[in-house]
Amino acid sequence: MTPHFPIAVVGGGLGGLTLARVLHVHGIDVPVFDLDASPRARTQGGMLDIHEDTGQAALRAARLHEDFLAKVHPGGQELRVMDKHGRVLREDGDDTGGRPEIDRGDLRDLLLSSLPGDTVRWKARVLSCRALGEGRHEVTLADGTAFTTDLLVGADGAWSRVRPLVSGATPAYTGVSFVELDLLDADARHPACAETIGRGMLFALGEEKGLLAHRETDGCLHIYVALRADEAWLAALDRTDGGDTVKTTLLRYFEGWDPALRRLVAEADGRPVPRAIHALPVGHRWARVPGVTLLGDAAHLMSPFAGEGANLALIDGADLGRCLAGHPGDVEAALAAYEETLFSRAAHAAGESARGLEILFSPDAPRPLLEMFDGLDAEPRRP
Repeated sequence: MTPHFPIAVVGGGLGGLTLARVLHVHGIDVPVFDLDASPRARTQGGMLDIHEDTGQAALRAARLHEDFLAKVHPGGQELRVMDKHGRVLREDGDDTGGRPEIDRGDLRDLLLSSLPGDTVRWKARVLSCRALGEGRHEVTLADGTAFTTDLLVGADGAWSRVRPLVSGATPAYTGVSFVELDLLDADARHPACAETIGRGMLFALGEEKGLLAHRETDGCLHIYVALRADEAWLAALDRTDGGDTVKTTLLRYFEGWDPALRRLVAEADGRPVPRAIHALPVGHRWARVPGVTLLGDAAHLMSPFAGEGANLALIDGADLGRCLAGHPGDVEAALAAYEETLFSRAAHAAGESARGLEILFSPDAPRPLLEMFDGLDAEPRRP
């Protein structure tokens, strides 16, 4: 017999886990199907700034906010902006703002530990999804098994297998590529680089490219070498020697930059990780399809240049959980209420993310970024 679930979540990232946790708080347990072999199958990325009105609101709904605060990174909200010559043009040393930083892996572990042990079904890579009629769907997994569900939630990221059930949209390349680098045990092994970055986040910008960096809780420095480039450029990088050729290639793009900034690339440890930045269209939405919805990047993939992606995944999961709990026996009413909020919030955030990309990688950067910060400083503070 093919197993059947009233609700099934595809994707065990931050959004899918938050949905499962909020439903659990309301007495509803759901399975989460994730393609990873285990919680430790891969690293979970760098630091996240969790916003008061979205990510933190979601963690409050999940009854995990106090546990979250115990894991935030001291100093993580500090900010430094430099130009290509290494001149510090802005420095914010205040660590008391409303966007505390946490390691993505720590946040995922917090969510996982809050759920019953059998919630996440590991090694569950989705091959296909199909509608069965009357709001029911069948999901086929790579191991040949399948399940059916009355409500299928796609929380499966940028290249979602669930999204085609509701939308024909696909992510498009934004024109910006990253190469991610790490400097391990930075205070001991790379003290000059640690001094350049400081305790929090660094933006070193100019000539439509930049070095974006932050300090992580394990003492390493995570570097994003970012530049406007043809999509094929990233795939053509020669990574066969473990990273030395990539670093040499990247340093050519930063000729004339301050030696302290170039050192962030030259001293990097381990293998570089290339990443092309994709996004769904700003304002992506779909008509109500019975028995299926999306959250997080599956619904509204955007560039990371407004810091909204993880926060929206968290609040999407929390909102969907609250809507389902608040409409017992009427899934379609719950989904309609959820999507009404989802679409407007995501459209605004995606617009801000697209604007952030243009600000960071403009020909005269970092001036537009500094002007944006000046404008934010001039805004009246909330009571």
